[in-house]
Amino acid sequence: MDGNISVRLPDGSVLSYDKPVSAAEVAASIGPGLAKAAMAARINGTLVDLSTMIEGDAELALITKKDETDALDLIRHDAAHVMAQAVQELFPGTQVTIGPSIENGFYYDFARETPFTPDDLVVIEKRMGELVDADIAFVREVWDRDEAVKFFEDKGEKYKAEIIRDLPADEAVSLYRQGDWIDLCRGPHLPSTKKVGKAFKLMKLAGAYWRGDSRNEMLQRIYGTAWADDKQLKAYLRMLEEAEKRDHRRLGREMNLFHFQEEAPGAVFWHPKGWTLFRRLINYMRTRQDRAGYVEINTPGVMDRSLWERSGHWDTFREHMFTTKTVDERVFALKPMNCPGGIQVFKQGITSYKDLPRRIAEFGRVNRYEPSGSLHGLMRVREFTQDDAHIFCTMDQMQKESRDVVELILDIYKDFGFEDVRIKFADRPEKRIGSDEDWDQLETALKGALEQMGYEYSYNPGEGSFYGPKLEFVLRDAIGRDWQCGTLQVDFVLP
Repeated sequence: MDGNISVRLPDGSVLSYDKPVSAAEVAASIGPGLAKAAMAARINGTLVDLSTMIEGDAELALITKKDETDALDLIRHDAAHVMAQAVQELFPGTQVTIGPSIENGFYYDFARETPFTPDDLVVIEKRMGELVDADIAFVREVWDRDEAVKFFEDKGEKYKAEIIRDLPADEAVSLYRQGDWIDLCRGPHLPSTKKVGKAFKLMKLAGAYWRGDSRNEMLQRIYGTAWADDKQLKAYLRMLEEAEKRDHRRLGREMNLFHFQEEAPGAVFWHPKGWTLFRRLINYMRTRQDRAGYVEINTPGVMDRSLWERSGHWDTFREHMFTTKTVDERVFALKPMNCPGGIQVFKQGITSYKDLPRRIAEFGRVNRYEPSGSLHGLMRVREFTQDDAHIFCTMDQMQKESRDVVELILDIYKDFGFEDVRIKFADRPEKRIGSDEDWDQLETALKGALEQMGYEYSYNPGEGSFYGPKLEFVLRDAIGRDWQCGTLQVDFVLP
């Protein structure tokens, strides 16, 4: 039919309407099956509620469980809201704070004097199932900022009131109502609690500081997982069981390889057997790098603030650095990266561009402040040995050197049985050094190296370092977990 509003679907077909129409109404006009399956929509690329009105010509994609990434994010986000409602109904006086979806699940942080227990999780999970069965609609409301602050303050919800006060002045205050329960949220949400389904499970309890700041109050965090169906949930729980069997922290204790203790959080105490394994890995890497034309160096672990200022780390990475002031008022930092020290060695010996490329390797011990809640065995630590290589070359040499590094990395992974390797291209972050022209040239060259080799890659937008783009190598382990390991980093800001 002819109309005033044209809605283009992903298959290229165009529907016409003579007045504004919601995404849900478009789904219903296509067919009852799609209307039932639809969970949300993308209007001109933006993920929105199905109730969102289409006021003018637009491109529309209706989200169903087939759209796995969006669907799971919606299910997990709404599961967090259902959990928060269940908690406040079961435990009056509990304050809700922040509850996002995360990889494989969701969490919500609560303020409550009495600690939750594992038995509480069973009760909360049961109530969540009842709320799902109740098929309660998620209804978006836009409130006046002052009214919203007063509403939450009157309820004793000081954290929500604080969040609203901190919102940008031009941002709408969006609340979502689930029956009599209401929460601050940008959305989008599923049409109702029933769409969340029952393929969820509450997993564990943890502590978390308000806004991630150790100077603030300690909250109680409840973690959960949620999936599109029971089959996915059971597969995930089986994977966790297998992961527990292979947990390197348990194996480290049982095999007497290493341990951690509170006096040195995030730092490893290597036992003789573990240190023997570590040294053998280092020797293997030395052999491979010698064969590839690298020369090994070693640089100081503590260096003056001035060097980190020249490298740019002081302005962009200082919150992750361990620093100290000496009696003569000089400020030093434990190195969080090997790069600036390696560059100092290079500067002592270079005489001509004809000496390039120059390949330097270092097994340097680095220290980075990571939040205590993020520490995880050997996988996330504060002190570790970083196997770094620095290649100094001209722009004309960059693609060949990049190709050689990629081949070396993949060959080493293959020696250890890792053949399921994915490459991600991380481009310019918002906070960066250098001109857009520099970044354009380097990003083009780095992508060109991969394309010349015939390797596929995906984008990791905005995740490059502040001093240059990078390639990230992601390994998949025996039970399907992904680990971001090696990187090939371009640095055009040399101190």
